[in-house]
Amino acid sequence: MKRVHVAAAVIRDGSGKILIARRADTQHQGGLWEFPGGKVEADESVETALARELREELGIVVGAARPLIKVRHDYPDKQVLLDVWEVSSFTGEPHGAEGQPLAWVSAKELTDYEFPAANQPIVAAARLPAEYLITPEDLETPALLRGIQKAIAGGIKLIQLRAPNGYDPKYRDLAVDAVGLCAGKAQLMIKGPFEWLGDFPAAGWHITSAQLRKYAAAGRPLPAERWLAASCHNAEELALAEQMGVDFVTLSPVQPTLTHPDAQPLGWEQASTLIEGFSKPVFLLGGVGPAEREKAWNAGAQGVAGIRAFWPEA
Repeated sequence: MKRVHVAAAVIRDGSGKILIARRADTQHQGGLWEFPGGKVEADESVETALARELREELGIVVGAARPLIKVRHDYPDKQVLLDVWEVSSFTGEPHGAEGQPLAWVSAKELTDYEFPAANQPIVAAARLPAEYLITPEDLETPALLRGIQKAIAGGIKLIQLRAPNGYDPKYRDLAVDAVGLCAGKAQLMIKGPFEWLGDFPAAGWHITSAQLRKYAAAGRPLPAERWLAASCHNAEELALAEQMGVDFVTLSPVQPTLTHPDAQPLGWEQASTLIEGFSKPVFLLGGVGPAEREKAWNAGAQGVAGIRAFWPEA
């Protein structure tokens, strides 16, 4: 069965709302909502196909666009490769040129709509930012909480509360405070034993590669509405993350780091190859920061994650 190559767009307006369209009942996966786009013809680049489809479907001309995520999905009757771009500027007033209903929704509201299974990673990518802050380990609690507050004020939307290994009561207390600071402003990801899952309902969970290896076969430990992420370093761990049903991963180390000086870096080429075979959002980690964000996008990643590169100056 030949894989159908589709160019699709996460189109944002000036307020950050995202445009979605309802598939006709007669189409494959009919009646469900989707991100606008269409088939890439044999002689077209993805950018050309996307521009043509959005002009024909919505009557708009693309201004600025960048790669967001590639998703390979196998339905029983069809195999697709969704080549998804984020469109941040356009001209024209979007309308359903083919009679399809449209809706502008906030990123948070995307989960209220029913999408085809292949679109689920796109929904996650559309809801996630391009930067993932990981807190330093060597700070006292007051300085750490001040830093989190400052990072949120500076626009950080996704924060991992980095943890020592094991059942550390100090970390637990810190997590309670961090949840309060992030409420309604940023998504907090906690690290820790699964026994704590029920105690922090507002938090997502970022599991270690050791937890991934131990628990992947048991499936997802969290309900779909809570974020689940994993630390990955190779193709085997990415496959386990897929098996567990995580929402996104960090892939590291891309470049040499002070935190893990002995770890063998992947390099940009290998990181890009690993992302190519993985259909979920990936944050690249290790020796990267805001300056590498665009390079990460072009490698197929959601964005970049880091400690020092994102931690606000005292």
